[in-house]
Amino acid sequence: MTTVLESRRSSNGLGVAVVATSAGVTRGEASPHVQLGIHLGRPVRATCRFDGRVHARLQSRGDIDLVPAGVAGSWEDDRATRVLRVTLSAPLLASAAEGLGVHADRVALVPQYQLRDPQVEHIAWALEAELTMPATERVDWLYGESLGMALAARLVARYRVAAGMTAAPAPRHGLSRPQLARVQESIETNLDASLTLGELAAVAELGVSHFKTLFKRSTGVAVHEYVMQRRVERARLLLAEGTPLIEVAARTGFSDPSHLARWMRRCLGVTPRELRRQGA
Repeated sequence: MTTVLESRRSSNGLGVAVVATSAGVTRGEASPHVQLGIHLGRPVRATCRFDGRVHARLQSRGDIDLVPAGVAGSWEDDRATRVLRVTLSAPLLASAAEGLGVHADRVALVPQYQLRDPQVEHIAWALEAELTMPATERVDWLYGESLGMALAARLVARYRVAAGMTAAPAPRHGLSRPQLARVQESIETNLDASLTLGELAAVAELGVSHFKTLFKRSTGVAVHEYVMQRRVERARLLLAEGTPLIEVAARTGFSDPSHLARWMRRCLGVTPRELRRQGA
């Protein structure tokens, strides 16, 4: 039996869920998405079957199974446990391949049992933290989408089947001035709204992977960092005008004043109340 404890999907084809599984057999149907299972709970003795192979192991926190699209499987555990399940769509993987300078109509990945990959594991823990944060702080998921792109790029770069893939030139420069101006205007106009990488990339008329790379080259920071910095700066100006704190949070895309205070301290080193006492 499998119970979903937390789950979330992004607009760019990333799915993340924390699931609890009971002892016994858990069957995984063939999916159109690439699937990752990252072990979260205490060690269990497990037998995994997919891609015509059988693998028995002691499974510990951080062990990863990589199941390509279209592959069914089953896992038999000797005790109940928890798993972080991550799915990546074909368009997300194709976008990552594009960002790596690789043309791929279909990105095929090699199945992996009990994989240990520090980069994948690091991204997985960041996704788990994003997924399990308080609901009041879930304004948008730009950071989660960025993590999804980073994960897709790692899988394509490290675990893809090389056949049928040819190199394409990677972008060397940042966004053009008109592109950057359009994106910045879109961000400024929608600071109080939920933003996605896909929407901002569309403003620049680029794929998500290229947009992320070029935006950082143009501004020196990742998209989600830039957005949060702009939200904090807008909040600072509103506070200086005497706008009530709860209204400031609502008008700058924060879920509540405490959420705003945490980000303001992170970006400016002070809380809203400290800022007002300073007369800013």
